[in-house]
Amino acid sequence: MPADTAHRLTEAEERAAHLARAVDDLGDALQAQEARIARLERRIALLLAREAEREYETGGTAPVADWTPPHW
Repeated sequence: MPADTAHRLTEAEERAAHLARAVDDLGDALQAQEARIARLERRIALLLAREAEREYETGGTAPVADWTPPHW
């Protein structure tokens, strides 16, 4: 195999390895973000439930979680 062809092949293999690593890193980042979003959604649901309960116990109007926005 000519030296130029071998050099180009080596460069292509290096680039492919770097791209594979980048894809793996992005997959890991996406998985971490999905877990964080799920955790935040659970926290928001708990906060909404707590606020609705607090509103109900203080004799307020409909719980916040049950409000319909004015534009609906």
